[in-house]
Amino acid sequence: MAAFLESLKIELSGSTDVVYQTFQIHGTPCTLVFIPSIIDLETLDQEVRAALKEEAADKDSDLEHFMERIGKGSMFAIPCQKADNFEEAAFLVVQGKALLYIHGCGYFYYFEVTSYQKRAVSESQNELVVIGPQEAFNEDIQTNFSLLRHKIKHPDLKMKEYTIGEYSQTSVYVFYIEGIAEQSKLDEVDAKLKKITIDGVLGISYLAEHIKEKVTPFPQFQYTERPDSVAASLLEGKFALLIDGTPSALLAPVTMFSLLQSSEDYYQSYFAGSWIRTIRFFFAIISMLLPSLYVAVTTFQPEIIPTALLITIASSRENLPFSALTEALIMELTFEALREAGTRIPKPVGSTVSIIGGIVIGQAAVQAGIVSAPMIIVVSITGIASYIIPHLELGLAFRLMRFPLLILGGTMGLLGVYVAAFIVYGHLANLRSYGTPYLSPVAPLVLKDWKDIFIRVPSTYMNNRSNAYTRKNTRRQP
Repeated sequence: MAAFLESLKIELSGSTDVVYQTFQIHGTPCTLVFIPSIIDLETLDQEVRAALKEEAADKDSDLEHFMERIGKGSMFAIPCQKADNFEEAAFLVVQGKALLYIHGCGYFYYFEVTSYQKRAVSESQNELVVIGPQEAFNEDIQTNFSLLRHKIKHPDLKMKEYTIGEYSQTSVYVFYIEGIAEQSKLDEVDAKLKKITIDGVLGISYLAEHIKEKVTPFPQFQYTERPDSVAASLLEGKFALLIDGTPSALLAPVTMFSLLQSSEDYYQSYFAGSWIRTIRFFFAIISMLLPSLYVAVTTFQPEIIPTALLITIASSRENLPFSALTEALIMELTFEALREAGTRIPKPVGSTVSIIGGIVIGQAAVQAGIVSAPMIIVVSITGIASYIIPHLELGLAFRLMRFPLLILGGTMGLLGVYVAAFIVYGHLANLRSYGTPYLSPVAPLVLKDWKDIFIRVPSTYMNNRSNAYTRKNTRRQP
């Protein structure tokens, strides 16, 4: 065991930030090994170094008494764990542990003094609400635990830990409420997480790629950075995945309708919540179908349009060099480029550039005779409608579906739009998220679960949890 430190130094060679502090206690060399940048130096000084200095200065003690005190746990004010697996020593150091090795022993001790740099709890940036809690998760997993435990103060809130990533050694946690979450879903995610073989997990989306059910553009999980959304989902029978270093959680199982719901639906009156939800459903359909319907009708079925409106549209397209389909594709791609540019440009100028760029380009395109004014209106309404969808991943899926629908509408007319819509519906009807039908409770039809789908009835009438997530019928607290 005398070669332990030499072996550890070889393993950590090239890491110049590793500190090896050697001192004498009762004539025996002892070494503390740690990385200052990822530990709490104040805790190490006050609770470990101070105790070791006091022990070294105690003339009435000896090495045997010193080892006995450590074994009984009375030596240090913080937990001290014993380990004899020297192969894992280097991993403990880079994970933020402080190692204490007493030369000549066949084991070592380590202290949990990890302290990474972290930001304070802030407001949610992507899921804003006017009424309701404002705090959001951050990159520190202990802070996220605290926020979630503050919402659910019950011993049935359980957590299971996994370590995934050969090099990142990322801690992954599955939260659920015992007795509410269905065990078969927990067993399924447990099996999938244990099968993951990857070099590193740097974000929650890395896990989503490995544990999703099918290859589909539609999200099979819900991303959220709000502790209240996670708490509400756990009470519905879902499970949540959190990882260290990521300020968002992954919720499953999900349905299309749960992804069209917002936290604020439950913080407002049920009249306001139901109205906003109805608007949201309507514009979600608009965001996917409006351009294809406009192109199909103006190209193949103009008789559907009222005469006065048809004359206006025809006059606006009189001298255009492109077909309606080409015109729509140009404007949709331009809108996507503006959206992406607004995301990548620094925040102080991003929104301004996006808005001004859209207005200038649209007006210039109309004046140049490249696109028609009605097409600008259609694309603008579609773009606004896509922002109404509360979850980014579902909005992105609708944006992706818009292009094949647009092409079919421009080449086959309304028949192409109908065929494409039925294909999408069939795909959604066959899609499942951890055993939960994606279109539940519409397909399959469960009328008693409609109380919280298209509208929101008063919470006093929502006494049962949805069968889509759990078979247990108990009080539901949205």
